[in-house]
Amino acid sequence: MSSISADRSPAAAPATGTNRIIQPGWVRIVHWINAVAMILMIMSGWQIYNASPLFDGLRFSRSITLGGWLGGALQWHFAAMWLLMVNGLVYLTLGLITGRFRRKLLPITVDGVVGDTRAALTGKLSHADLSTYNYVQKLLYAGIIVVGILIVLSGLAIWKPVQLQWLTAVFGGYDVARYVHFFCMAAIVGFLVIHVVLALLVPKSLRAMIIGR
Repeated sequence: MSSISADRSPAAAPATGTNRIIQPGWVRIVHWINAVAMILMIMSGWQIYNASPLFDGLRFSRSITLGGWLGGALQWHFAAMWLLMVNGLVYLTLGLITGRFRRKLLPITVDGVVGDTRAALTGKLSHADLSTYNYVQKLLYAGIIVVGILIVLSGLAIWKPVQLQWLTAVFGGYDVARYVHFFCMAAIVGFLVIHVVLALLVPKSLRAMIIGR
């Protein structure tokens, strides 16, 4: 009788619906720290860009920049850089150790990406199971990890072109590293816009990233 009672207890019941953990605690913590760090870096980076623009006619409004001037922007940028690097290393380490990257992001196939993209554009892509990423999500999340690594490395190449001259040389020189850094920033901004839009369209995904369930 005791075994039957145990089997019927709420604790023994499988986690379903709002009781199921979708995003573990460590994922939620690093996600929101990353979000803050990236916003700080992007806004301060725009102020740094304005001091030495890469493209004629392209300037960022002071209303969306951070730091007020070049020196202040550099201070914000470097402070956020360390936060992003440490938090990013924690995310990469835990993602590999726990097997989350393997479970969530692999495999990625051309047919899968094309099929899910077509389904998304026609409004037929299902979001019923938040614990499983579709192929478009897999591609975007895997891609943004690569972009994140590139933007950090190119940023280091720009910051210390003499001390890290080997790294600067890998990017093809200081000027090329600046362009790589800029386009990686643009890719991250584009990702953030898509990410926010999708979170608004599928609000339960935002709830899961806040409370985990």
